Order: sequence, then structure tokens, then C-alpha cells
Amino acid sequence: MNIFSYDKTFEGLLTAIFDAYSLKIYPDQLISTQVIPPLFYNYLHTVVSKEDKANRVWNTLQKKVSRRGCNHIIYAWQSEVDTSDMLIFRYIRKIVDSPKIIETDFTDPDILEMRQLAKKVSKELHAMMQFVRFQKTKENVYFSLCAPKFNVLPFAIRHFTDRFADQCWAIYDEIRQFGYFYNKKKVAEIVLDADAIQYGKLNKQLLADDEIVFQQLWRRYFESINIKERANPKVQRSYMPKRFWHYLPEMQIN
Repeated sequence: MNIFSYDKTFEGLLTAIFDAYSLKIYPDQLISTQVIPPLFYNYLHTVVSKEDKANRVWNTLQKKVSRRGCNHIIYAWQSEVDTSDMLIFRYIRKIVDSPKIIETDFTDPDILEMRQLAKKVSKELHAMMQFVRFQKTKENVYFSLCAPKFNVLPFAIRHFTDRFADQCWAIYDEIRQFGYFYNKKKVAEIVLDADAIQYGKLNKQLLADDEIVFQQLWRRYFESINIKERANPKVQRSYMPKRFWHYLPEMQIN
């Protein structure tokens, strides 16, 4: 069994692909440099991430696959699925080695799995953007927490900078413990103090004085337009998954 050890970055994965072609040895397993290799293996190669090598692989790939296909690779990487790196490796190898375009050949299990995984990540991205709810803080920054299944927050930043270009806002991924802050000019990555979030919500002491009032008004409006006789919880959960309710003021009890 051939094993490649790398730093678990996208640049490192592309470098691993470059090294594989250079060595003419292809891994059966990709592991982190922080992980102890299995007891038995035929060959172990430690990958050293190199920007120039990664760029050469990516540039070659862009000539062999469409922009959508490249996006599928990035989406699959951001899925953080344990086996996604090996899937990407096999996918890129097949794309590069094939004399014809095969990115839509869904009879190939790797091509199909790549498409399905990318589709799941794309669906999660749109759901996250749809169910973001901002809270006004004392510093006049509109803040929102999220907890997407996949690491899709970086993909959503352009959407929010375009839509809310005239105000300061911050969105924080509670699971991955990082977020982004926009100051009306540029976006910067942020990490919050542990006491800023309590029980999965922003500390109430940080909220603007009128924020609670606005949340109550929004809940009353939501209740007033609700027709009890036409309530269908099953359909509601299909359009508004229950895992998002914790972040939606309209779904919280006063």
C-alpha cells in the first residue's frame, strides 16, 4: 500500500498530485502529517506543500475541465468529508489522464460521487444564506451566528458584501470557530472570545438596547400572519429545516 502524508490543506493536496506524477507512484491512502502511519505499507511519501507545484496542477486542470467542474472540486474540499481528499485525487487524475472531456460521464463512480457531494455543499450554502438572521450590537455591528453542515461560509461572503455593502456586519461559524467581519470597505477573518457566545447565542450584554424589542415585534408579526387552520409542520420543516430554528427569532418562544 502506498501512502502520501500531507498537511491537509488544498495546496498540499494539489502538491501531492504533482509529486505522484513526478514519482510515478500513486497513493492508495492520504493521511495527515499529524497522524501516525499504519504499521504495514509499501511506500510512504511526505508531501511538502509548494505553491508553484499546486499552481501547475490547477492550471493544467483548468484546461481539462469547465469552470463548474473546478467549482465542484473546491466544493468537495470544503465539505470536510473524511474521504473527500482521496475522491478529489482520483477525480483529478482521471480528468488529467483522459484524452477527452469526462466531467459529465456519470457512469464513472468517482465523477458521479464528486457531482453529488458538490451538490450537497451547494444546497447547504443556499440554505445558510437563506436562514441567516442578524442581531444589532451596541457597536452598531449586525451579527449573525451559523452552524452549517459543511464549511460553506467563505462562499457566502461575496453575497453579503454585495447585499449589505452600506453597513457593518459579522457572520460567525459556531462549529468551526471562525467568521468574517465587514467594515463597509473590506472583509477580515475574525475569532471571537469564548464569553461572546453563550448557549449558542450572542451574549445579551453585547446586544443593542432595542434589539430585543425588534425581535419581539418580528415574532408577533410572524404569529399574526400565521393561519393555524392551514398549519403543516411537515411541509414547514422541509422548507425550513429544524436545525436552523435555533438561530431564527420567529421560531423562538417569548
